[in-house]
Order: sequence, then structure tokens, then C-alpha cells
Amino acid sequence: MIQKVKGTMDILPSETPLWRYIENIMREEAEKYGYGEIRTPTFENTELFVRGVGDTTDVVQKEMYTFVDRDEDRSISLRPEGTASVARAIIENGKCSDPMPLKFYYIISCFRHEKPQAGRSREFFQFGTEMFGSYSPAADATAIALANSVIRRVGLKNVKLHINSIGCKECRPKYRGALVSYFNSRADKLCDTCKSRLDKNPLRLLDCKNPDCAEGAKGAPKTVDHLCESCEKNFKLLCSALDAMNIEYVIDPSIVRGLDYYTGAVFEFIAEGIGAQSTVCGGGRYDGLVSSIGGPELPGIGFGMGITRLILAMREAGLDNIEAAKPRLYIAAMGEAALVKGLAITERLRREGFYAECDVVGRSLKAQMKYANKIGAGYTLIIGDSEIESGKAQLRNMENGEQTEVELDSFSL
Repeated sequence: MIQKVKGTMDILPSETPLWRYIENIMREEAEKYGYGEIRTPTFENTELFVRGVGDTTDVVQKEMYTFVDRDEDRSISLRPEGTASVARAIIENGKCSDPMPLKFYYIISCFRHEKPQAGRSREFFQFGTEMFGSYSPAADATAIALANSVIRRVGLKNVKLHINSIGCKECRPKYRGALVSYFNSRADKLCDTCKSRLDKNPLRLLDCKNPDCAEGAKGAPKTVDHLCESCEKNFKLLCSALDAMNIEYVIDPSIVRGLDYYTGAVFEFIAEGIGAQSTVCGGGRYDGLVSSIGGPELPGIGFGMGITRLILAMREAGLDNIEAAKPRLYIAAMGEAALVKGLAITERLRREGFYAECDVVGRSLKAQMKYANKIGAGYTLIIGDSEIESGKAQLRNMENGEQTEVELDSFSL
């Protein structure tokens, strides 16, 4: 038997009502905050992610699904995240000269070759937002407030906001030097991955999950202690804005994010009780991304929210009981003429906007009634030869058993 590829998932009709419920909330909240939906290609030129995400990141070095386009002999990659594609789209479509800020959201699938586990798959689904054109911490606070609004609206209370600032191109070099010096003195206790990161991307040592590395990182220099005057001012203003909006947070020096385009404020919403992959949403500021892929200097702030991880947190909290729609009417037909009449009535009601069903399997009347009960039909209508002849039938309320005589050609629900 051919099976699905490792690290992918089937989302069945019994599960999709929960997914649609969450996605509808995401769309409604994003549009409430003035974001418009954008849809970008599933694959892009590999260079976009090398330049945008960063050639020293695990995403580019180890995790991308990359192949050669057979027609044009160029390297193509399935998108590992959404931000770089949106940045490319606003440049290519001339949006950088539009009134600012530009605000976009998307619900997409992304692809990374990682070890599958609970909350982590190789094809994963993400709600993301991007805001371009503002250096103000008010933009950061707005992005965080939107993410917080989605999380609270689905009912989650065990999710905590962690924030940090990793500085800008002015103060980052000084902090980088302090970090390298600190970890060089402990290099013998670092895992092989962190040893390779030490010179290329030392910030990533702060969120390594290896127990020895994590223990060593506890005493590492903190980014917030090495910020320039501008970054320190912006971070304090962000905290003040979150306080004013009654959004609780923890300042967490270990929050650095894993992509090279991040600069300034970064944040994660972390869920309790769902295992190792506990970050349901992560984001931050990326003021140099647009220029790094050929556009103008244009600041940005955004986040990605993992839908699968959000569902895990909702299940842990008992918030995942979203049922599929049930038919308003089930028509049980006896005989060919009754079946044809039943199909005609069903189609008429569907065109009026009702969810209606009619037997298409050829069950006995008894089996049809059992099936109507199983699918939770609100009403049933039994049609046979006598009902066709009289043009009338009994409409039964399946909740209380009451029956009402109706005209077959004109009744509605």
C-alpha cells in the first residue's frame, strides 16, 4: 500500500471543522487589525531564502526541500517560511511606494526537513502576518496584540508571551563579541552543532536544547544589557505599550529566534503542557530583510503561528470539541420515483441555503432512518408512492418527534 510521505499528515473531515474554526478566527482577527490576505507561490528561487532567511541558519543549511527546475536549470525550494516570499512580492509588485504601513496576512503550508514529532512535521501549516513601513514600537505592539487576540479568542489561557530585544546592526557587533568570548571559554562543553555556530551565528547558542549547552547559556551575556540607546528606548516603549494594553509578558533573554533577518524586538508565545515543541507563535522585527533581497530600506515586523501546535494546546485545554455541520433535513426515499422526487427536493433546499441529504446508497427504509439518526439530521421526510400521489408528506422533528404535514413542492425549513 502506498502511504503518505514521512512527516506529512492527512486532515480528515472529522478534523477539518476545528481547523476551519481556527482559520476563520485568524482571518477575522487579522482583518479587524487592518491586514489583507496575500497568497504567494509554494516554491521560490532558492536564492530568496539564502539571502533572506540567511545562509548560516539551520533552515537553509539542513532543512529546505531544494530541487533543480528541469526547464530552466535553476535551483528552486519549497518555502520553509512565509516572510521572505511576502517581502519579495511587495518588491516585485511595486508595493514599496504605497502608503505605509503595508499589512498582510496568510494561511499557508511550509516545508522543512526536520525530525517529525508531536507539534513538528515536515509539511506544516502556518498563520502569518507581516507589517512593513514602520520603525515605531507601536507596530511591534500591534503585531503582538493581534497574535495575543487570536490565542485568547480560541480560549487558551496557558500560553505566555516571552519578549526580548536582540539589538540592531549598531549594537549587535558589541554583543556578538561578548557572546563569543563567553562561549569560547566554555567551548569544550558545547555540542558539535553549537561549536559550528560559534563563529557563524553565536546568537543561536542561546536557544540550543542540548542540556549542557542550555545550562551554559544561563550565565551568558544578555542582549538587553548590550543595547544601543535607540534599541533600549524602543524596547522600553514596547513594554510600556504592552502594559497599557493589559498584555502580560516575561522578558526572556533566551528568545533570539532562528532566522538571520530578525533584529530588534523578538517574541514567542509559549504553551504549557504540550511537550518540547511548545512555541505556538514566534516573530519579531526584520528591518533589513527587504533591502537584503534587492528592495529599498523598509522596516518590518511580523509573526508565524503554527496551527498544529495551536491545536495541540487547545486539545490539552479541552477546547477542541468543534463538531461538523449536521444536515437540517434527511429525505428517506422508497422506490425509484420517490428517489427522483427526493433528489429534486434536496437540490431545491440546498439552493435555498440549507444543508440537506437524500439517500444515494439504496438502503432499506429502516437503514435510512438509522443513518439519519447517526448523522444528526434535524428533520426527516419519508417519501413513497402515496406521498408522491398526494403531493404531501410528514416532516418529523428528530429532537421531539413532532410531525407536520408539508407540501412536497413548496415547503421550506
